[in-house]
Amino acid sequence: MQITQDFLGLGIAGNFALHLAQAGELEEFKEIITAEEAAPKGMFPFFLPHSHSNKAKKILKTFPLSSELLNLPKEDVNVQAEPEVGLVCTLEYAEGKVSKITPTHFGAYNDASIRVAGANKISDKKNWGTNSKGVSQTLFPIDKFEDGGIMDTFSICSFLQRGEEIYAYGENVALHGYSYFYEKLTDWMQNQLNTQEDFGPLEHLSAYIKDSSYPTQALISIGATRYTPYGEKTFLQEDDTVFVVVYNSQIHTFEEIQLAIENEDYNTQTMSILKQKVVK
Repeated sequence: MQITQDFLGLGIAGNFALHLAQAGELEEFKEIITAEEAAPKGMFPFFLPHSHSNKAKKILKTFPLSSELLNLPKEDVNVQAEPEVGLVCTLEYAEGKVSKITPTHFGAYNDASIRVAGANKISDKKNWGTNSKGVSQTLFPIDKFEDGGIMDTFSICSFLQRGEEIYAYGENVALHGYSYFYEKLTDWMQNQLNTQEDFGPLEHLSAYIKDSSYPTQALISIGATRYTPYGEKTFLQEDDTVFVVVYNSQIHTFEEIQLAIENEDYNTQTMSILKQKVVK
């Protein structure tokens, strides 16, 4: 499975408890009312394929994904990695609206974000050019996106290598730790894509989809997990290496994943590894 420039790029904000508070972003969403307390706050675009409209920011037309490099912005701003699960999805439409979302593959994803107060939209912090996002080259096929499927047995963790030291960056958590998952998540995403308006930090997604000629494939990052105390206070620097790992926790322990990172000995049958060198 290869992610190409034909894919719509979308992300979800606030789908893991406490992450927004750790990222200092709760204030930006204070006016967003959700159906229930645990619901995600909204969706945002990070790449719009084949978009020619002046409605979309130019930067959203730049393909940002890399499996090897993470370019820091030219501006002197703080950037954090955001370890997430990326879902490859097919999109179906009826009468100009999304009628079905089918997740087909999943794997490790880095929704790297600029940390700056007062950004107009979420997307202003999500794409600053080539190599500003990350997705693993190993994406696992999904047998069924529901209880009893392959994703029941997977967890996610992340690390930062700085110099000779490797630190746990995001918490080690089961994918079931997401607030919205499986059918509840796809139903919510479908509704959000069809109804989300331009309000506060959110944008009018259905207009972007129409302008992109209704893409049939999307890469959707489903929300950043919580940071470790180290990750919460550590911003990326040139020559760091970021690792995001989505792995089968029935086969590997967290300690085995740590050893795999240290020894660069990966089992791509049971681990989706994203390794990005941070460059300027």
